[in-house]
Amino acid sequence: MEPEAGKIAEEVEPVADEVSPGRAMRVAAALRAKGGDEFAKPGNIIEVKFVKGESLSLTASRLLALMILTAGGDAWEDKPHRIRKADIRRGHKGNERITDMLEELHRTLFAVDDKSWRGKKATLRFSLISRSREETEEDGGEAGWIEWEFTPDARKMIQASETYAVLNRQAVLGFRSNYALRLYELGALRLHRRQATWRGDMAALRAALGIPPEVYTDFAQLRRKVLEKAKAEIDQLAHFRVEWREIRQGRTVAEIEFRFEPKSPPEVIETVDELDRHSRGRRERRDGTAETLMVGQGAVAATTNALTKPEEKTFPRGSIRFGHDDLLKIGRTHGGGWDIDMIASGFREHMGERLEKLRGVKLAAAWKGFCESWVTRRGRAI
Repeated sequence: MEPEAGKIAEEVEPVADEVSPGRAMRVAAALRAKGGDEFAKPGNIIEVKFVKGESLSLTASRLLALMILTAGGDAWEDKPHRIRKADIRRGHKGNERITDMLEELHRTLFAVDDKSWRGKKATLRFSLISRSREETEEDGGEAGWIEWEFTPDARKMIQASETYAVLNRQAVLGFRSNYALRLYELGALRLHRRQATWRGDMAALRAALGIPPEVYTDFAQLRRKVLEKAKAEIDQLAHFRVEWREIRQGRTVAEIEFRFEPKSPPEVIETVDELDRHSRGRRERRDGTAETLMVGQGAVAATTNALTKPEEKTFPRGSIRFGHDDLLKIGRTHGGGWDIDMIASGFREHMGERLEKLRGVKLAAAWKGFCESWVTRRGRAI
């Protein structure tokens, strides 16, 4: 899940140059150097609006996310970026061609508020991708590499972005609803703000999620086809939960308010397990209808994870200030200024006997989730 990135931008000094990247690109560079499945997507790109209610397809949205992951902290620079087609295909075995995804990125227009040369209010329309090259000779065009460049307008937005969302690659590839992916990005962008909410009227909701104006015109249908399905996927695959409140004028829903909350440690562990599983059967597991295999006299899920490596450490019984740098850094980053050992004591009490079984990634994710929920309940100490 999301690494200790809450204050990572503050630990990375900006480039001492006339043109330097904003916080989003500094975090992106640090996450790429760290390795793993987490990456930073600039808030300016997440919140950009589609022209005339257009929206990227789910596959094109995934490709854009992988492009941003691959470019990392260099996405704002005037240079080409490259990715293997195999990395795009990894975790996704659909029939869509990469060529189709690239062409969709090229032709989709985005819009932002701007000013004209006279200083008047104006709308700037632009594409995210200026050019791309796709190797086509090997294996029917589905092997090799692709190369692309972001447009000057896109690079300017990426460079200037001070806000960012830390996303998980496995989660991005796991979503089956484009609306769920969009809401996941909006939630990750707001999760650690003082008010982890998004509120808007119906027009703003459609613009944020890329819902065409002629689709789901009845709110009951929009709730069933979009909101409920998006919530179900996010609650299963994201490191946070989402709830919403409907604000009515008379009998008409006038506005929606989404609230995003970090998951508890046990919920984070379940999410990490789910992301490690094959996507087949995910909906059944979400609905509670997945079949189980009988082993001896007990039952286990049909898909299970590999055994934890025995060398991975358990959570310490004493202070974590000495000899546990990884856990200490997570606590300092996400603990809101509270005493680290005080939070650790609460974590041990909350987890009980389950704590002895946690190792590696699951332990780090559960500890981070508890630190975040601690701050959510009690506020920041400083």
